[in-house]
Amino acid sequence: MTGAGTTEPEVLIDTSGGVGRIVLNRPRAINALNHSMVRQIAAALTEWAGDDQVRAVLITGAGDRGLCAGGDIVSIYHDAKTGGTGSREFWREEYILNAAIANYRKPYVAVMDGIVMGGGVGVSAHGSVRIVTERSMIGMPETGIGFVPDVGGTYLLARTPGELGTHIALTTARLSAGDAIACGFADHFIPSEQIAAFVQKLSETSVEAAVAAFTAPAPASDLLAQQGWIDAAYSADSVPEIVSRLQRSGVPEAAKAAEQILSKSPTACAVTLASLRRARAAGSLEDVLNDEFRVSVACLNSHDLVEGIRAQVVDKDRNPHWSPATLDEVTDDDVAQFFTPLGDLELGLPHPTTTTTTGAQQ
Repeated sequence: MTGAGTTEPEVLIDTSGGVGRIVLNRPRAINALNHSMVRQIAAALTEWAGDDQVRAVLITGAGDRGLCAGGDIVSIYHDAKTGGTGSREFWREEYILNAAIANYRKPYVAVMDGIVMGGGVGVSAHGSVRIVTERSMIGMPETGIGFVPDVGGTYLLARTPGELGTHIALTTARLSAGDAIACGFADHFIPSEQIAAFVQKLSETSVEAAVAAFTAPAPASDLLAQQGWIDAAYSADSVPEIVSRLQRSGVPEAAKAAEQILSKSPTACAVTLASLRRARAAGSLEDVLNDEFRVSVACLNSHDLVEGIRAQVVDKDRNPHWSPATLDEVTDDDVAQFFTPLGDLELGLPHPTTTTTTGAQQ
């Protein structure tokens, strides 16, 4: 608050030293994204694309907790309960923004410090210069609320080494800085105490020079070190078989992963696995976002999304009652319904005709 009756803008947008700066400014909500914020970011990127005075874009988060905790899921909960269309249109503009970031013609620098979840991944991990710190905690937590990874997340997850992305998506595992770099969600490690100096350097020199001046060796990835048992289990064609392999592996971490999957929405897990396999075969981020939009709209009409958000953030009893209640009860037809074309409501992002130079689509 800045005074009686006034509030801070939810996004701070300015230019300095040739850098267009976007600061997500809802620190109490760990800078969770809403529709207005998406529109403001998109408008700034459009304006700066044609401004020769802006040579790079920088996105950061206000406060000390993280870049962005994801989308505003409480508003999605109320929308789903009342049959509204606000969330659908929020996702439409959000996914268009994700594609615009991936195809941006100027360096797009994302400081992924602290918590970066869901929609926060969408506004950062598709950029061309992605910075993590020792405080970074990156994840796609959707299956825990009866939802499915979106914002191009299945594109990123499907392109991790082996089956690491499948493990991340189904268990909602959190990525450290080393994990994020190993999995292709980030590019460079800079200690958090150096971020302010790095940002200052960006206004004084090129992005390449600023990165070179502050990048430090990335920590090792604990997740990458576990790829053996992860690949063996998650290469299965169904979630029940994945869980069975995890339980039989004899690896303590695998047994824990099985328990984590079994606590998530069975339907969301089954649809997530199908989404990841489809994303792996897709030709572009745009194709994946089009697919994710169909899935997200279908989730809006599902039992588990409302129930998952209720249990996690509304009533906070942490005791969701999923329907169907078990993985074995989820049928192929149940999963297929989430990919049904939407007709006139399709997202309809065109397949790119030129090669991009962004981190997400290199």
